[in-house]
Amino acid sequence: MQDDLVQVTTRGAVRTVTLNRPAALNSFTGAMHAQLLAALNAAADDAAVRAVIVTGAGRGFCAGQDLNDPEMSTPDGSPPDVGAVIEKHYTPLALRIRSMPVPVVAAVNGVAAGAGANFALGCDMVVAARSASFIQAFSKIGLVPDCGGTWLLPRLLGRARALGLALTGDKLPAEEAQRIGLIWQCVDDVALMDTALALATRLAAMPVKALADTRLALDSASMLDYAQALALEASLQRELGRAPDFAEGVAAFRDKRAPQFSDR
Repeated sequence: MQDDLVQVTTRGAVRTVTLNRPAALNSFTGAMHAQLLAALNAAADDAAVRAVIVTGAGRGFCAGQDLNDPEMSTPDGSPPDVGAVIEKHYTPLALRIRSMPVPVVAAVNGVAAGAGANFALGCDMVVAARSASFIQAFSKIGLVPDCGGTWLLPRLLGRARALGLALTGDKLPAEEAQRIGLIWQCVDDVALMDTALALATRLAAMPVKALADTRLALDSASMLDYAQALALEASLQRELGRAPDFAEGVAAFRDKRAPQFSDR
């Protein structure tokens, strides 16, 4: 990939995607967006990949949009079309993460600010180093949370905490983020990648099609009434109940052995 702005490694069934602009705290540029989306699409299309880890190189996860990126300026010095940047890069990224056919774990190794924070929170599970922090930095530059932040924050935290974080732009330490339920787990810095890999490996051994459908059901239920949520559950169970993983899970339970799941 050009300039290697995103590094990709694979260990077993786990694909690790690393943002690689450490000197700029892995802040987003148009070029990095292109490489990141390509890496996620490749993981989605590879049947051998059953879980994905997203992390950052160096001392930060992602500081959000690089305000010095050419896409944030215009030839005549007029204000940039920030909405166009969102539509071109952040909307596809947020939708790609939420539609991955396998679980996605964010391993947050330092600051996750602005769109970088919401990119992490859009992943299925977030494991953060104890030194990491989350910052809704948008209010500091006269913008609103993006990359799915306006949808994610109130659903994860409730309106009061979501508004508080968004309006103040205060730094939220990883330990506090775990305490209030914003992320899954906070661990010692030295244990971050081992913990993320162990979690992703565990998820990869599970019925990943059912895990992806669980994400779909939970996200959809927040916009459905009770009867509609029950109907969606029945529809998903109908499909999954006909798939090989259900038969394998039942057989393994009856045989008192470890299941070998294969659906994706």
